[in-house]
Amino acid sequence: MHLVYNAKQVAEVVGGAVAANKRFAVRSGGHSFENLTSSPDIQELIDVSQMSDVYYDPKRRAFAIESGATLGKVYDTLVKGWAVTIPGGICPGVGVGGHIAGGGYGFLSRRYGLAADYLYAVEVVTVDKSGKPRIVVATRDEGDPNRDLWWAHTGGGGGNFGVVTRYWMRRPGTDSTDPADLLPRAPATMIRRAVVMSWDQLDRASFLKFFRNYTNWYEQNSAPDSPNANLWGGFFTFHKSAGPVGFIVGVDSGVPGAQGLVDAHVEAVMSGVGVQPASDTTEFAPYLDDRNWQSEPDSRSKDKAANLRKGFSDSQLATIYRRLTDPEPTNAGAALTMSGYGGRINAVAPDATATADRDCILRVYFTGGRWTSPDDDAKNIKWIREFYRDVFSETGGVPVPNAINGGSYINYIDADLADPAWNTSGTSWAELYYKSNYPRLQQIKKRYDPRNVFHHALSIVPR
Repeated sequence: MHLVYNAKQVAEVVGGAVAANKRFAVRSGGHSFENLTSSPDIQELIDVSQMSDVYYDPKRRAFAIESGATLGKVYDTLVKGWAVTIPGGICPGVGVGGHIAGGGYGFLSRRYGLAADYLYAVEVVTVDKSGKPRIVVATRDEGDPNRDLWWAHTGGGGGNFGVVTRYWMRRPGTDSTDPADLLPRAPATMIRRAVVMSWDQLDRASFLKFFRNYTNWYEQNSAPDSPNANLWGGFFTFHKSAGPVGFIVGVDSGVPGAQGLVDAHVEAVMSGVGVQPASDTTEFAPYLDDRNWQSEPDSRSKDKAANLRKGFSDSQLATIYRRLTDPEPTNAGAALTMSGYGGRINAVAPDATATADRDCILRVYFTGGRWTSPDDDAKNIKWIREFYRDVFSETGGVPVPNAINGGSYINYIDADLADPAWNTSGTSWAELYYKSNYPRLQQIKKRYDPRNVFHHALSIVPR
């Protein structure tokens, strides 16, 4: 393993690995949903976790974030230094190296857009046709000859074009020289309301009503300029053997009528369900308070994702209920969750960045749970694969874009989408992730990585 501290060292290590014809991978210190940095064929690992500075760069009039920084450090530094933030993910342990390159979204994204929407420039170690490493800085400036490389890092995913060593973040279209004007203002306090029920309280009809109410609300309240785009939300339903069903809704307390927006959301979701929640709590917490963030355990898992353009069909909902209530023993953490999408995310054209998912309202996350023993791999992975396949059975076992489905999310990478045993749709994994942006990404890949040095199970294929 190579611990590196700057772009020059990264270039040296990459050059040596290419000269020796060694397979290598890059790790920023966070996590990955597949074994892209630990597969048996990897001979060298470049660890950029020590490159973690976050600071204001007056020359570029932007905030510089080194690729080994975690989201937790980014938020802490930006808030305490300038009272600003980026609309990134909710897990503070995630490394920004792949997160921003894949788009990056979180509970402020409906209000402010994706993290990648604030990307002004990116520093990348690439490898040319001769095998020589180069340090390239690409910006969103229209006259930049490397602008395509910037575009590729606004949703093209990590590990495709080179080693990201640094990002610069700045709101598009601003002329201000005041750092406090260059990114969204961080909320002072968040309102967070959580409604939880147990499976014992729900029958089939009440569960389906509850689920449908939730997706209906997002269908009706996800326009970019809707007042309800200020709300973030998360829905969770664990397997019946495991525990609760419920949802969380939150908002910056500084939004006009914040508490009323939260309460109206809860009323709409619970309307006609006919169940008194086991708990219904409201908390007020400073933005950086641990209660607003989610830590993930160090464990084994298998995870899948899908975007929704509208709520699931009746047959899909019936499948979800059947799979979550079947008597088959499963891991206690097995679950389906949904996160609010849309809002300002959908104000951006699908080709303006590499993130094509600009017409969706919810992001669905399927997990087989969390476990520690390899002995449990087979049963837990089998369960989640079959669950996902059955929900999307009408489109070949995967969320092929149509009126309901909106493909998947590259930061929740899932190698099964390239496996004909689990994807029988005839739609490639690349279209599921990138849609019509894939050909352009292929051309950029060919220009900046002509030897296909940077590759993994679901890497972009040069064209």
